Amino acid sequence: MNGGFGRGNALVRMLCAVLCLSSIAGWAQNAAEKVIIDTDIGDDVDDAFALALAVKSPELQVLGVTTTFGDTEARAKIADRFLGEVGRAEIPVLAGKATATKNPMPQRRYGDSGHFAKASHGDAVDFLLGQIRKYPGEITLVAIGPLMNVGAAIDKDATTFRKLKRVVLMGGSIRRGYGDLGYTAPVAPTPEWNILNDIPSAQKLFASGVPLYVMPLDSTQLKMDEVKRAFLFSQATAVTDQLAVLYHLWGQETPTLFDPMTIAFALRPELCPVQGMHIRVDEIGFTREEPGAANAQVCLDSNAEDFFRFYLKRVAGR
Repeated sequence: MNGGFGRGNALVRMLCAVLCLSSIAGWAQNAAEKVIIDTDIGDDVDDAFALALAVKSPELQVLGVTTTFGDTEARAKIADRFLGEVGRAEIPVLAGKATATKNPMPQRRYGDSGHFAKASHGDAVDFLLGQIRKYPGEITLVAIGPLMNVGAAIDKDATTFRKLKRVVLMGGSIRRGYGDLGYTAPVAPTPEWNILNDIPSAQKLFASGVPLYVMPLDSTQLKMDEVKRAFLFSQATAVTDQLAVLYHLWGQETPTLFDPMTIAFALRPELCPVQGMHIRVDEIGFTREEPGAANAQVCLDSNAEDFFRFYLKRVAGR
């Protein structure tokens, strides 16, 4: 009799444990920040490093990855393979409208290999707007490529677009241009790549009224030197192995991790402190700091050592 009672208690405790674990898992999923990553993965390699940080961060629920600029289907295949190789094939990949560009895509072969790549991809803009309708006020859009999909979404349904929780953007050059690392001779601001390649869409975003957090050149010229690369690529995890492959296909030496700062900011905003500013995107792609009510929260400086300490520990983790 006592033995049966003990076994019954054990069964009850086991069921309680299972229910508790299920509840915790459900709570964690609900508590995670919902994000969509809009990327031009395949040109520079920093997009892949940003995606790596996202998939290694349980604080984020990646609803989908959308591709923008140039051959968006080829970019989608690169994202397909990366997500499949790292065990995240459940994350959908959608392609934006293709645009003409002569920009090379040195990582194209990675997607063309056939591993995990899908034959076709749904429409990025329809997916973005559909997810916003499903989760109004809950989604962070991380924009790390030229802003074609953003502009198209605003044109198609600005009311729905405004129901984003926020946009975190890698883009612009406010007080420092390319090559100004904070310890060199000052370099004047210049039109930045993601803004320059679709100026009208950038103008629409800054005028949209959506909470906008901007990581410009001023705070994102984060050089990943050979010591950091050697450490990361020697970890032999699924994620670090894919980064090593994409880095070598990229074919240059020292990557600048512009784009990962957006993901880092979503996770640890203290890594890139922001201040309210009024930014105007002019007709040639400059992001001008002007008087007026703030339309963006802008990070003008960051500590590279703090960033890499966080990034490398997180992405190298098992």
